[in-house]
Amino acid sequence: MSSRRRFPATTSAAARARYAKRRQRRLDRVDNDLTTSQWTEIVAAWGGCAYCRSQDRPLQRDCVTPISRGGRYTLDNVVPACASCNASKSNSEVTGWLRRKKLDERTFLARYAAILPALTAD
Repeated sequence: MSSRRRFPATTSAAARARYAKRRQRRLDRVDNDLTTSQWTEIVAAWGGCAYCRSQDRPLQRDCVTPISRGGRYTLDNVVPACASCNASKSNSEVTGWLRRKKLDERTFLARYAAILPALTAD
């Protein structure tokens, strides 16, 4: 769901605050143990946006399995995404979203499968 539909111009500040509070409660209920050093490792391993492979844009943390679907901010669920991909994916399931956007699903999954063990090996 886009933020424009979620928060049309007529949405009150109180409604936006309620939504933010609900989201924060969801985040508080799950393990969110991604450290800054782990995020730095993730960005270095992917070398850019995990979805479109853009290297010239600022990167954001994106949950492969969205928070709204039970995902968490953990080493095995976060990938770097440019703002465009992150906003477009929103709370979609990653493989369905990749197909809809006509992005290379196999390449993403292969890279994810190759990078994840390297990140989680201690």
